[in-house]
Amino acid sequence: MAIKIKKPNEISKIQKSGSIIAQVRDLLIKNIEPGISTWELDRIAEEYTLSKGFKPAFKGYQNFPASICASINDEVVHGLPSKNRILKNGDIIGIDFGVYDGEYYSDSAFTFGVGTISDDVSKLLEVTKSSLEKGIELAKPGNKIFDISKAIQECVEAEGFSVVRSYVGHGIGKELHEEPHVPNFILSEKDRNTSLKLKEGMVLAIEPMVNIGDYEVELSSDSWTVKTKDGSLSAHFEHTVAITKNGPKVLTS
Repeated sequence: MAIKIKKPNEISKIQKSGSIIAQVRDLLIKNIEPGISTWELDRIAEEYTLSKGFKPAFKGYQNFPASICASINDEVVHGLPSKNRILKNGDIIGIDFGVYDGEYYSDSAFTFGVGTISDDVSKLLEVTKSSLEKGIELAKPGNKIFDISKAIQECVEAEGFSVVRSYVGHGIGKELHEEPHVPNFILSEKDRNTSLKLKEGMVLAIEPMVNIGDYEVELSSDSWTVKTKDGSLSAHFEHTVAITKNGPKVLTS
């Protein structure tokens, strides 16, 4: 496993593209309302990113056709934007978005409620976001990936939700997906022994995907969109995080 350690100037470059993600997130939040299409949200994100001299990271990546992944309700990740996907009151939408400066990538995801959402759904969003924050807290030198994974899983399962296991977080830098994998769950306490120790200069995309129902997922007929197998709602939050001597540094906030 070749883990790429980043120098401070490299982390600064990733943070610059990460700041564009944060700006796009704010812009999208202002536009997410009943009646807007996911295609329109994709256009907003792409145009803003290009206007700042950066590129959307996902467009063309493994032939992905859009700039954002827009996943609605029971869609977990990789939803395709479309003029035909119109947001309705009570929906939730997970938006996964990456930015590329020509050399380095950053990656982040966030899930929003459309209009008024129920208390149960609001709790799903809060718990998923909280699990990400608890994972990030442990992203510091000397800890292990195991510690991040365990913190996320415990936070989620304590509230009666489940953690998706088929998709995990990852290293990030000159490639959108680098080693190591960052699971949001552990199989057993013994995993700690073989888990990778975190070192200063690692940069990780930590991204819990959390379902109200069971953790099993399936691929849709479009060959991109991943949905919950039982049709339950799913939320997704992600930040790009640098491991520094002073602890975790979120590069996409």
